[in-house]
Order: sequence, then C-alpha cells, then structure tokens
Amino acid sequence: MSSCFNILMYSHDTYGLGHIRRAMAIASHLQGPDVNIIILTGSPIAGRFAFPDQVDFVRIPGMIKRANEDYFPLAIKINAKHALNIRKSIITATAKTFKPQLFIVDKEPLGLKKEVLPTLQWLRKNLPNTRTILGLRDILDDAETVRQDWQEKGIYRILNDLYDEVWIYGVKDYYDPASEYAFPASLNGKVTFTGYIPRQHPDKKAIRKTKKKARLAKGEKMVLVTTGGGGDGFAVMDTYLRMLEQHPHSNQFRSVLITGPFMPKNERNEIFERARNLGIRCWQFYPRMEEIMAAADLVVSMGGYNTICEILDLKTLALIIPRETPRKEQLIRAQVLKKNNIIDYIPWSALNPDNLHGKILDLLENPDRFHDAIDNFPLTGLEIMRQRLRSFRKKAS
Repeated sequence: MSSCFNILMYSHDTYGLGHIRRAMAIASHLQGPDVNIIILTGSPIAGRFAFPDQVDFVRIPGMIKRANEDYFPLAIKINAKHALNIRKSIITATAKTFKPQLFIVDKEPLGLKKEVLPTLQWLRKNLPNTRTILGLRDILDDAETVRQDWQEKGIYRILNDLYDEVWIYGVKDYYDPASEYAFPASLNGKVTFTGYIPRQHPDKKAIRKTKKKARLAKGEKMVLVTTGGGGDGFAVMDTYLRMLEQHPHSNQFRSVLITGPFMPKNERNEIFERARNLGIRCWQFYPRMEEIMAAADLVVSMGGYNTICEILDLKTLALIIPRETPRKEQLIRAQVLKKNNIIDYIPWSALNPDNLHGKILDLLENPDRFHDAIDNFPLTGLEIMRQRLRSFRKKAS
C-alpha cells in the first residue's frame, strides 16, 4: 500500500450537512484502488454515510456557532478553547502520520479559528511536495462581506504563501468569486474553476423502490421538501404544511418531507405530527438523497450548494426559498440560477402559503420552460478534479 496516493481532506463542519456532503462527493470522485482518502470532520452524523472503499474519516469534536465568531462544543461539556485545541491536535497529528500528497481544505482557508494553520505550515516545511488546495463553493457570501473578512484575517497572504491552488466548485460565467472577492493578480495562476460537482446517479430500480417507499401511485407527481441539515428550516416546512392545511382537497401531487437531523426537537416533533395528520411521509434524515430527488417531480429547498448540485445533476425541477441571513449565499445563488432559467425562487420575505401553492402548481403544470437550460447545464467537477489529480500524481512519480 506504500505506492498509494494519500489525500487528506478537511471538512469545515459546524452545524449542518453541507460540508461533509461536499467532502463525500469529492472523495467518491477521487477515490480509486491506489488512492487513500481520509476526511477530517466535526460532523456528528458522518458515521451515517456509506463510505467508498479506501475512504475513511477521522472525527474531531463538533463545534456550533452561537454568535458572531463564537463557537462552542456541540456535544462534550468542556471549555471551548480546550475543544478547539483537541481539534487542532487531531488535525495536525493526522497529517503528520498520514503524510498526504494532497491536502484539500474546504471553504475556510485557515479552518475554524485558525485550526488548520499549523498543519499548512508543517506541510510547507516538512512535505514541500504535498499540494495544498483550498476548495470553495460557487458563492460564499456577498462580495463586500467576504472582502472585508479576508482582509481582516490576512487570507490573501495565506493563499499566496500556503496554498498551491484554489478550486472553485462553480461556473465562472455565472458567478466569478475571484473577481467578486478581489483575488490579487498573484493568485491568477492558482485558480481553477472545476464547475459544479456531479453526484451518484441512482438506477431505475432504485428510483422505483423509492417511489414505492414514498407511497406514490402510478402517474402521481411528487413534491419533495428538504431543508438540508434543518437547523433553520422550520419556516419553510411550516409554510408548506400551512399551504396543504389550507388546501385540504388539493390532490394534484403527493408530498414528502425531510426535516434534516439538526432541526430542533420541538420543531421537528410539530412537523412530524402535522405531516401525519395530512397523511404525508416525513423523514428526519435520508442517507441517499440522490434517490429520492430523482423520484421527485419538484424539489422545494432553501438552495444550499449541495442540494443545487444534486438538482442540476438529476435534472429535477426546483423551487428555492433561500435564506438571507446570516449569509446571502443562497439568495445570490438563487438569483443567478433564476436569471439563467434553471430554477425558480421565492424570496424569504415574500414566502406565504398562497404564493407557494401557486408556484408549485405552475412549475408542475409548465415545466418545459426550464428543461432546455437544465438539460444543457455542464457538470464538469468530476472531470476537472480528476485531471488535476492525474497532474499531481505525474509530478509526484
């Protein structure tokens, strides 16, 4: 196994599913019989996912953000500083023992509270041939906020000194973070737009099985409502259920709800009870989202990066209700995709049962206006990342 190419991935997990799902998607594309991948993650549900061969994870203590830049342990009752020191020690020790040829850092160039900085510095000094990659989703936040934050934290200098490349998991013609976030000219040669990251395609048998599990009758249309981790998804679920409660005789479609594992228990219990009263299937967590999305005729979502990737890859119609705080990422993404006729969206402030009902019926009855754009949307993330990996391995051999 000494001839294997080792990849270490740092997943910036605080409270949600986005980072670990993106890391899993990337790992599934880069894995192979002569590639070892370890994902460093603080996600409390990492163990619920099925990992491909030669992909594993190292669990670091989970943290949750309760105020601006204030993080606290998610489960263990210790001082936040001590928890961060444990995370930092595990990250550094894993890198020193695993000795990766490729280190991919998700979203935060320094990690949570600079916890990745010692590892980046150690790799530069002791394993100078290890390639360090910063992976950024298509949109982080509005440009002014990101520029100010990166300026204050010295991120532009870190990108120059400690990273070999910046991978942007998006399409430059749609949104260009390098321009929006004022990357200096010195980074021009480091930036690669991979395109959006495709997902695993379920086969027809799996889709049929999922439709049966959702109690879908032949010819019946299905609307899937999902809010990712669910920590801030109650308002969307509540509005959707109020829509159905106000239209009790509406039988144009069947509904399936996935609350997400991080929705507060009291909110989740309310959603489940109301869903039962309406005869609706409801799950807290669904490990194979690509299967249930492929079975759906329409997905109602808040429009996080990973959900959008799945929607685009599976070519499913989507109605997005993007959050606007504490980051504008989802709103900007919804506006960009709406402009290109790929999804429809309702602004958070405008959401109510009536316009939600109208949008859903319109999308189900008139889907054709979106199909050309969806069908022709390029998903090049897999191809570009594998090209980069081949280049790294050629140089390392």
